[in-house]
Amino acid sequence: MYSRLRYFFATIYSRMQVKPSTQPIVLSIPLCHYDDTESAKASRRQLKDAIHTVLFDMNVPAVCAVDQATLALYAARRTSGIVVNIGFQVTSVVPILHGKVMHHVGVEVVGMGALKLTGFLRELMQQNNINFESLYTVRTLKENLCYVAADYKTELSKDTQASLKVPTVGWFTLSKERFQTGEILFQPRIAGVRAMGLHQAVALCMDHCHAADLTGDDTWFKTVVLSGGTACLPGLAERLEKELHELLHPSQANGIKVIPPTHGANSAWFGAKFISNLSTFPASWCIKKKQFRGKSRINLMW
Repeated sequence: MYSRLRYFFATIYSRMQVKPSTQPIVLSIPLCHYDDTESAKASRRQLKDAIHTVLFDMNVPAVCAVDQATLALYAARRTSGIVVNIGFQVTSVVPILHGKVMHHVGVEVVGMGALKLTGFLRELMQQNNINFESLYTVRTLKENLCYVAADYKTELSKDTQASLKVPTVGWFTLSKERFQTGEILFQPRIAGVRAMGLHQAVALCMDHCHAADLTGDDTWFKTVVLSGGTACLPGLAERLEKELHELLHPSQANGIKVIPPTHGANSAWFGAKFISNLSTFPASWCIKKKQFRGKSRINLMW
């Protein structure tokens, strides 16, 4: 792990033409090891310690390591809420209170992400004899033509045809495929996936937050922030909010607000930028080499 991370960070600094010793950094930690078990905690600590060790060996003066979901929340100018991160392979529903992931409350994971949506659109195009050369073409169509219907059954009876010219490839026309692709987030069975719908996963997370009774009121988890490139699908935030209101008890659904990605796929980056622009940065956000060496409780063996 050490050698791979060292090469990774060295490559980034080289391409940016920046010396590691010149400034503190904010680092996005990937969402992984979701559980609250001792094993998952140890895995999270090990990853964080490995990253800190590599960066301090490269003479970085101070490091602020924050997970992606929290950075996406900061990008939305929030410190508490539920972050729905639609990643490449999985979707994570992460409860965060005062900037800290509530692992003990429960992080819900749905085994479906951007790759599955792209693959499903490819299947639909093949079924309808729409020829294409690569997944790049399919992904481009997904990002530019697809959307989430407010009401799936109603949308099926509409004329939804639209066309797009993919650079160097040509023109493509899609119809029902435009909203059928995003529908699998709510009805995974359409794509042959046995998993919860996105609204069900968020509702379950809210139930856990309510049962945990961490603050005495439920307002902190009624803000739902979407993140990830696929979360930018038009209509997704509105549909998720509608489904939650229909699924939850009125008293629990009251006040729920779903916020689409303000900065598109770059939410984590803008969250990091927000932190670095604070007057309290880096003093109260970063850890320095001396502090890290003193606090390190795990003897990593390379």
